[in-house]
Amino acid sequence: MGLFDFIKDIGHRLFTEEGQAARKIEEHINTANPGIKNLKVDYRNATVYLSGEAESAEALQKAALMAGNVQGVEAVNVDGVKLPPGIASPQAVESYESTEYYIIQSGDTLSKIAQHFYGDASQYNQIFQANREVIKDADKIFPGQKIRIPVQKK
Repeated sequence: MGLFDFIKDIGHRLFTEEGQAARKIEEHINTANPGIKNLKVDYRNATVYLSGEAESAEALQKAALMAGNVQGVEAVNVDGVKLPPGIASPQAVESYESTEYYIIQSGDTLSKIAQHFYGDASQYNQIFQANREVIKDADKIFPGQKIRIPVQKK
């Protein structure tokens, strides 16, 4: 099963009633759709189920992070998303192309995270750009937020 895990009580508050969740999360993803055609969202028991057609593994990773960094979501299932040729399965998407994930801790900044992963704090913009759909302002990250850490570009 293609699941991304998240912290249920952390994230953007998009809905107050479970009946609103699927529509609100779908709207949220579509505001900066990273490349999922015919996106459909279902929400049951704190799990988001995504379906549609991904343009790339990166697009699917970003959509999963957008859905998962919502308060009330503890997992995102991507089994319903059709993948582009060359990607074996939804399970492979979470680790595709050596992408790492990081859960932001109290006191973190993007510079501190860049220093940890790349050995160079000035590379924070690479992390910011890889997470534009999840992080709208580089100075506004929060503990518990899950982000992508891309392989460093040479």
